[in-house]
Order: sequence, then structure tokens, then C-alpha cells
Amino acid sequence: MSEQATPLISIVDDDVSVREATEALMRSLGFRAQSFPSASAFLSSSAIKNTSCLIADINMPKITGVELYRRLVGSGYAIPTILITAYPDDETRMRSLADGVVCYLTKPFDDEVLLGCLRVALGTAEEEQHD
Repeated sequence: MSEQATPLISIVDDDVSVREATEALMRSLGFRAQSFPSASAFLSSSAIKNTSCLIADINMPKITGVELYRRLVGSGYAIPTILITAYPDDETRMRSLADGVVCYLTKPFDDEVLLGCLRVALGTAEEEQHD
């Protein structure tokens, strides 16, 4: 598969250990991966137009993962998004999924569950939702 044909997974998480581990996992699964320490860093990058799927932490300073998703959609970038959080909230989960987020995962999440979400996000599996 050429580099352009290999999906780019962008990871946005202010927790460096989660960000690095998720990026390493994406690469081990054969994806291109790029990570960012904040929503602002991702929004100001050129990766937006090439991102096939976004994995974003919900609880980040300044711009949350939910706000990031809404800004992207509002700007015409409906990037399939997986939200991750260490602080699950049923209302946020329901609202995010209703807004079109592919998956809402609680940290620590199982690699296989994340892979299932990626398949849905990339259109390589039947539609499903995880919690």
C-alpha cells in the first residue's frame, strides 16, 4: 500500500504517555500516525486535510475533544472521530454519539475495541457503537 493509500490516524491527547502509546499502536497496526499535544496544535497543522480518523481525548485544557470535533464539522471537515476519556459521562457520551462521533471509549481501552472503532471509522466494518 502506498503511503497516500495508508490511512492517517491523528491522535490529540494532552497526556504524553497515552498519546505516544496510541501513536505506537496505530503504527504497529500498519497505519500512518501523527500525534498532537492539544486541539490547537492539530487545528493549526496541515494534517487536518489528510486525516482519515481522529482519536481525541475529551478532557483537555482550552479546547476539549468534543469542542474539537464540533469545530472540525463546522469548518467542513467531518473527520470520523473516536473520543477517549478517563472521566466517562453518560450525557457527554450520548450527545457525542448523537452528533456523529464514531466511538466513545473509556481509558484504559482494549486495543481490539479501538481497532473495531477504527474499522467503523474507516468504513471497513459494519456500523457499531462501543462504550
